[in-house]
Amino acid sequence: MNINDLKIFESVASNASFTKAAEDMYTVQSNITARIKALEEELKINLFTRTSRKVVLTEAGEIFLTYSRKINHLLDEAKQELNSTDKLSGMLKIGCIETTMALKIPGVINLFTDKYPGVTLNFTSGNSTKLLNDLLNRKLDAAFVVAPVVIPELSTQIIKKEKLVIITSKSYRNIKDLEKQPVKIIVFDQGCSYRPRLEIWLNNKGITSYQCIILNTLEGIINFVEAGIGITILPDELINKLYYNRELVTYPVEGDLGKLTTVIAYRNDTVLSKAAQVFMALF
Repeated sequence: MNINDLKIFESVASNASFTKAAEDMYTVQSNITARIKALEEELKINLFTRTSRKVVLTEAGEIFLTYSRKINHLLDEAKQELNSTDKLSGMLKIGCIETTMALKIPGVINLFTDKYPGVTLNFTSGNSTKLLNDLLNRKLDAAFVVAPVVIPELSTQIIKKEKLVIITSKSYRNIKDLEKQPVKIIVFDQGCSYRPRLEIWLNNKGITSYQCIILNTLEGIINFVEAGIGITILPDELINKLYYNRELVTYPVEGDLGKLTTVIAYRNDTVLSKAAQVFMALF
C-alpha cells in the first residue's frame, strides 16, 4: 500500500466509478482496477460492491475511507510544517455561513493574505449543518458556524455574539400588518440556523400558516425582502453595515431567540497546522 493507492481509493469512492476515477487520476481504468484489487487483497476485505452502473462503498470501505482521509490529512499537515519553518505556506480550506462570509471574511482575507502570501485561502459557503459534516469528513480545516456545536470530535472558539432582527420591506407600515395577510418567509434551505428562529418567532405571534421561499444567496434574500415578497431574520450588524441604504425596516427579536453566537469549529483530534493556528489567532 502506498499514498497513491489511497488517493486512487478516495477518487473511486468520490466518483462511484472506476472510469471517472481514471480520468480524475490521469491514468487508465485498468490501472485503477488493479490498484483497488491489490488494496483489497492486502487488507483482506472488499472495499466496494460492483454493479453494472457504479461501484458503492461497502461498510468496511466506509470505515477505511475515514482512515484514508485522516492519513492524507496528516501527510498534508506534515508537509506544511516541514515547508514552513521560516514562512507559512500551503492551503487552508475554510467553511463559512453566508452572513459571516459577507460581514467578516473580506477584512480577514486582506489582513491574512497581505501578511502570509504563501498561504492560499479556499473558502466554501454553506449552512451550518453542511459545513460541520464537511469538517467531520476532513474536507475543511475549520468552519464558521452557529453555536451550539455538540459534536465530540469538534472544538469551537467564539467569534462573535450577535443580535437578530426581523427584516421587512418599507411597504409594511407596521409589524402587526403580518397578522392581516398571508405570510411569506424568505430563508436559506433546511440546515440554516436562522430559519427555525424565524419560525418560532412566527409561532409566538400566533402565525402558524406561512409559505417558505428558499434562496441560496444572502443578496437574493435581501432583494426579495426589499421587493415586499416576504420577511426574513438576520443579524442586526449585517443590515446596519452592508444594507443600511436599502428599503428595509428591522424589528428587534426579544429574549434568547434574538441572540446568536458565531463560532469557528475545528477537529480536536488533529494538530492544527501553523497556518491554521495563525488564521484562528486573528479572532
